[in-house]
Amino acid sequence: MLIILKKELNMFFTSLMAYVIIGFFLMMMGLLVWVFPQTNVLDGGYATLQPLFDWSPYVFMFLVPAVTMRAFAEEKKNGTLEVLFTSPLTITQIILGKYAASLIIIVITLLFTNVYYFTLRHLGNQPGNIDTAAVIGSYLGLVMLTAVFSAIGLLASSLTENQTVAFLLGVFFCFLLYQGFDAWQTLQAWKNYALYIGQLGVLYHYDALRKGVVDSRDLVYFGSMVVTLLFFTKVVLKYQK
Repeated sequence: MLIILKKELNMFFTSLMAYVIIGFFLMMMGLLVWVFPQTNVLDGGYATLQPLFDWSPYVFMFLVPAVTMRAFAEEKKNGTLEVLFTSPLTITQIILGKYAASLIIIVITLLFTNVYYFTLRHLGNQPGNIDTAAVIGSYLGLVMLTAVFSAIGLLASSLTENQTVAFLLGVFFCFLLYQGFDAWQTLQAWKNYALYIGQLGVLYHYDALRKGVVDSRDLVYFGSMVVTLLFFTKVVLKYQK
C-alpha cells in the first residue's frame, strides 16, 4: 500500500496538473470569500467563513474527480493495470494506496485555506471574534465530504479507461450523492419520508457537522459510504481482472 501511495503522490506533485488543480481551487475560494460582491465576507460585516464552506463542496465536485480520474483509467490505457494485478500487492492494497494518495492531495489543498481563518480572526473589531467550533466542525465536514468524493472518483475511474469519461462520471455521481437526495425529499409524493430521504444524502450530514457539534452518527455515515464505495471499486476491478 505504501509503495502505491508514494508512487501516486510523486506522480501527482511532479506534474503540472497538481499546481493547476491547487491553484484553481485557491483562486476560486479566494474570489468567493474576498472578492465577489454576493459572497465576500468583507461586505457582510461578520467574521464568518460561511462562503468557503457553502461553495467548497461544489468546487470539490470538479476538483476531486480531476485528481482521481487517472487512478485506474490511465493504468488501463497504458496496460499497466495487469502488471499491478500480478505484483505481490492485493487489489485491496492497490485501492487503499490510490485512495489515500488522492485524499492526502485534497486535504493538503484544503489546508491552504487556513490563512482565511487566521485573517478573519485579526480583522474583527474584537480579534478572535469568530465561531472557532463551527469552523473546526465545518473543516471536519469538508474532509469527510472529500473522503466520500475521493471514493466516488476511484469508482468512476475503475469503470473506464478514458480519463475524460471517468471525470464526467465522477462529477455526476458526486453531484447526485450531494444534492440528489435533498432534491428528492422536496417532492410532494415523498413528503412523509422527507427526513429519512434527506439523511441518505451527504448534504444532510455535512450540514450537521457545520454546526460545530460532532455526532458519531454523521461520522459513521461518512465512514460507511467510503467503505461501500471502495468495496464496489474492488468488485469492478476483480471482474475486470
